[in-house]
Amino acid sequence: MKVKKSWIIIGVVLVIVFILYRLFGGTYNNMVEYDETVITAWSNVENVYQRRADLIPNLVSTVKGYAAHEKETLTGVIEARAKATSINIDAGNLTAASMQQFQQAQAGLSSALSKLMVVVERYPDLKANQNFLELQSQLEGTENRIAVERRKFNETVKVYNTYIRSFPNNMVSGMYGFDRKVQFAADAGADKVPEVKF
Repeated sequence: MKVKKSWIIIGVVLVIVFILYRLFGGTYNNMVEYDETVITAWSNVENVYQRRADLIPNLVSTVKGYAAHEKETLTGVIEARAKATSINIDAGNLTAASMQQFQQAQAGLSSALSKLMVVVERYPDLKANQNFLELQSQLEGTENRIAVERRKFNETVKVYNTYIRSFPNNMVSGMYGFDRKVQFAADAGADKVPEVKF
């Protein structure tokens, strides 16, 4: 009879240990996996932004050869690029403030590039230059890649945030410091239709 009780007690202890492991150990491991997925997605975002930044010096050099007196615009692009590449965010600590700072710097670079493209319209020889056309094509492709990687990043952040905020995972995430991650948001004014004048 005592042997039977011992087996029952051992069985109950094993079941409790298994439940605690599944609750804490398995959940913790899943949170680590999702967190690493977010970090990887962020690295991919930074990678395509870096690709854009790497194309800009060649683009500026090509434009400079045709439009040397557009110094203010060219300087604006170079300064915006320097600012955008100087902001580094720790993927493990994506805060709303750091994400906003990153987005503002990238928006400044996008704005400077838009001004540069307006300047280019004044130079038909430049628009026909094969190097410029190739760089412009690469830049357009990179902008598309940026949009794709931002979307993928937002999707992985959504999965991560949902997982850590779901019950009972929220208890484990709070104990181990798994905080909510911030997603990319649309730039200010992106919801307004641009005004076109002829």
